[in-house]
Amino acid sequence: MMLSAKALLATLLLSATSAWQAPQPVNHQVSDNARRSLLVNAPIFALSSFATVSNASTDTSNLKFTTSPTGLQYADVKEGPSSTPSPSDGQTVSIDYVMSTTGARYGSKIYSTVDAGAPYRWKLGDGSTIPGLEEAVKGMNPGGIRRVIIPSKLAYQSASTPISIIQECESGKGLGPIPPVETAVGEFQRFKNIYCNPDRQYQPDLVMDVKLYGKRN
Repeated sequence: MMLSAKALLATLLLSATSAWQAPQPVNHQVSDNARRSLLVNAPIFALSSFATVSNASTDTSNLKFTTSPTGLQYADVKEGPSSTPSPSDGQTVSIDYVMSTTGARYGSKIYSTVDAGAPYRWKLGDGSTIPGLEEAVKGMNPGGIRRVIIPSKLAYQSASTPISIIQECESGKGLGPIPPVETAVGEFQRFKNIYCNPDRQYQPDLVMDVKLYGKRN
């Protein structure tokens, strides 16, 4: 018997949740290269939520990360059709994403728009979204899925000091995407504790799996 799309998505999410119940801790003293290796070899947590992608596509052993001149690291898990151009400034885009950080116990998600049923939408170049995500999306074709590792300078760094950066993302009113404050599930609290934590010895990188749905004028 064929499952409905909703039932299939629920099954995939349940499978993903099981994988997150036994995360491996990240040594905060390891080098950036070592942390990147952990990211490359970990399961693509977002793909478990994207029912349009076959399970065979979740293997990350062959992911090839590219580092842009700005320091953004990215690897395409699934490329969108080249016949559909990448979005540019002034166009509205819609994405689903799953967020984690290099400061979390690796594999544990902070927030998923798929779980929430609320894709993230914004107009490219309007100043509402962190520059690392904008850069990542501009290099994608609609239908593609990309893992990105966003350093703090391309994330919520709208001020010149680390303390100001922490205060902005703690408020829940800074640049997006920020997990919604009002949910009872605790995503925003995890975001504060794991990412915007002033007691950390370093500012962790954001890790996001992003699926681009398209663009509108």
